[in-house]
Amino acid sequence: MTEGTIHHRDTFLNNIAEKLGRERKLSVDRPLRQNQPQWAVYEGYTQDDLLAVFKKACEAIHTDVRETDAASLTQAIEDVITEKDGSIVIPKDPRFSSFGLEGMLARHNVHVWDVSLGQENIKRAEKAIYGITFSEKTLAESGTVVQYNDKDMARSISLLPENYIAIIPKSSLVPRMSQLTRDIHERVKAGEKVPTCVNLISGPSNSADIEMNLVVGVHGPVKAEYIVVTDL
Repeated sequence: MTEGTIHHRDTFLNNIAEKLGRERKLSVDRPLRQNQPQWAVYEGYTQDDLLAVFKKACEAIHTDVRETDAASLTQAIEDVITEKDGSIVIPKDPRFSSFGLEGMLARHNVHVWDVSLGQENIKRAEKAIYGITFSEKTLAESGTVVQYNDKDMARSISLLPENYIAIIPKSSLVPRMSQLTRDIHERVKAGEKVPTCVNLISGPSNSADIEMNLVVGVHGPVKAEYIVVTDL
């Protein structure tokens, strides 16, 4: 089947319309809501303001936030990686090279996700101490890192290792979910290919039993660390 091809669509939709006892609708007018408060949240905030909101949100989700600049990013990651012999899994992402992280990664046991290796990637991720990715968009309101998943950016990288490290360009900060969904919508309208899976990561999992005893990191990494690169 050709990618993007829908077969027998008209027959299917005509049959549904007939069963509903009405003519088939060929277009829908999107309603324009008079009040749209979602856009007023943090309206007019600067990137510094959003960073302050983000850091506050991360306190509630038990996630540490570090700030650094691009020149000091290597050292910031080294400071987080306390288990020097611990294995690391990363996506096949050119930013690790463009941000000068190759030397740092060469000093550690690093597995780069390779789709040609199949299930071996998952086995490596399961045994890894650290998973490291870049954030595509970062939601200040909830302390959420966004991943656009594809064959090179697998969910397993942020889910299976014992610890997760997110490298967050400060420029990726947006107020909340509203801006993320609008960005994806605009990309679809422009005919861009969008990811089939968007992964939203808000720190390690926070689970509580019926007695409200909080346990962090039950599902997924035990600890999450965010490194905000302030000049990106």
